[in-house]
Amino acid sequence: MKTSVFDLYKIGVGPSSSHTMGPMRAAFQFSQELNGSGLLARVSRVTVELFGSLALTGLGHATDRAILLGLSGEEPASIDPERIEGLVQTIRATHLLRLAGQREIAFDDTRDILWQRETMFPPAARTQHPNGMRFRAWDCTENLLQEEIVFSIGGGFLMKDGESAAQKTVAASTLPFPFTSARELLDTAKNAGIRVDALMLANECALSGLSDDEVKRRIRHIWSAMQSCMERGMATEGILPGGLKVRRRAHRLAEKLAAAQSGSTPDPLAALDWLTVFAMAVNEENAAGGRVVTAPTNGAAGVVPAVAQYYLRFVPGADDAGLLRFFLTSAAIGILYKENASISGAEVGCQGEVGVACSMAAAGLVAAQNGTNGEVEHAAEIAMEHNLGMTCDPIGGLVQIPCIERNAMAAAKAVHAARIAMQEPEEHRVSLDQVIRTMYLTGLDMQSRYKETSLAGLALNNIEC
Repeated sequence: MKTSVFDLYKIGVGPSSSHTMGPMRAAFQFSQELNGSGLLARVSRVTVELFGSLALTGLGHATDRAILLGLSGEEPASIDPERIEGLVQTIRATHLLRLAGQREIAFDDTRDILWQRETMFPPAARTQHPNGMRFRAWDCTENLLQEEIVFSIGGGFLMKDGESAAQKTVAASTLPFPFTSARELLDTAKNAGIRVDALMLANECALSGLSDDEVKRRIRHIWSAMQSCMERGMATEGILPGGLKVRRRAHRLAEKLAAAQSGSTPDPLAALDWLTVFAMAVNEENAAGGRVVTAPTNGAAGVVPAVAQYYLRFVPGADDAGLLRFFLTSAAIGILYKENASISGAEVGCQGEVGVACSMAAAGLVAAQNGTNGEVEHAAEIAMEHNLGMTCDPIGGLVQIPCIERNAMAAAKAVHAARIAMQEPEEHRVSLDQVIRTMYLTGLDMQSRYKETSLAGLALNNIEC
C-alpha cells in the first residue's frame, strides 16, 4: 500500500477525473512551476498538445475548459463550480489568460490547444499511456522556455514522462501493516487479529501523519461532499450540457418513489429503486460539471456513495461506525486495483472505472455489516468478475450515455455481490488477486477503439447529431 485514502477519494469537479480533473491539475502545476522557476515573467505564449484518448474525447469531457482554468491558477478541489462558466467565457471573449493567476498573456484555445487525434502518444515520450499532454512555454521571440509531458492516469492522478506509477503515490516508509496484494492484506490482518478497516486506519495514520480522529473526520468530510452531491442531483431538473439533450431523471424518480412510500402496498424493491436514484443523482451532477468525489474516478463516482446511502437507509443497525468501516475497506480494495492494475478507462476500459467502483462498494458493504475479512475479499472478487471486459464507449465523448445508468447498474451489482459473499462459505475458486490481474490483462488486450476514444461501440452506433 502506497496510496492514501484521500488520494483515492478526493473532491473535484466533473465530468471526468482523467479528462477534466487530471488536465486541470497538470495545467495548474505547469503554471506554478513556471512561476517558481522565475520564468513566468518571460512567458509570452503557452501551447498545449493533447494526445490519444484526451484528443479524441476531450471536447466532450471539457478538457479544453479544464486547461484554461488550470493555467489560470485554478484547482479542481478548490474551484467553485458556479464560477467556471464565467471564467471560461471571459478568457474566450478576451483571448487573455492570467497565467498562474498572475501574468496576463494572449491565449486562444482554438489555436493554442492542439488536438492531436491521429497520434496516440506524445512523440519521443518514454511513458506510453493514452492520456498524454505536452505543455510548452515560449518567450516573445518564440524561444522555448519550458516543456513538460504529463499523463493523466485515471482518478485525477498524474504521472510525468519517464516516472513510474509507484513514484506518484505516497511513499510507503514505515507502514505498520504493509501489503501489495489481497492475499497479503488478508494474511497481515489475520496475523494481527484485526479487520481490514482497522488495518487501513493504522496505515493511513502512518502515511498521512494524522491521528485516528483526524482520519475519521476527513472521511466524514468526504462522505458529506458525496451526500451534498446526491442531494443536488435529486433536487435539480433540466437538460445536461453537451448536445445529446439528455434529461436529468433522478429528481423525477425520487419524487415518484417518495409519493409511492405513502401508498398502502409497500414495494419490496423500493430499496433497489432508491439505490438507482442515488447513483444517477451523483452522475448527473458529474455530467453537469458539478462538485463530485472521485470513487475511484468521476465516471464511476455514483457507485460508492449510492451503496453507502443504501447501507444507512435500508440496512438495520446501520451507524457511523459502519460507515467508517465501509470507506476504509472500500479504499483498501481500490488501492489494490490502483497499484496492481489500472483505474483508467482509457487504459483498460470501463471495467477499470465502474468495475472497480463496484468491487470497492461490495467490499465496503460487507465490512459495514461486520462481515469477515474473507467475505470482504470474496465480495470484491464477485463484483469485478462480472464486470470483466466492460468497454468505455461514451456517446459523443460525454460522460452521460451509458455512464449514468451504468453507475446505477453497478451499485445494484455491488449489493448483490455483498449478499452472495455473506451467504456463501469463504472458500472460493477465483481469488481477488487473480481477478485483478485478469482485469488488467483483459484491458490491455482490448482494442483502443473501445477504451474512451468514442471510435466504436455505442459511440459509433449512435452518432451525436
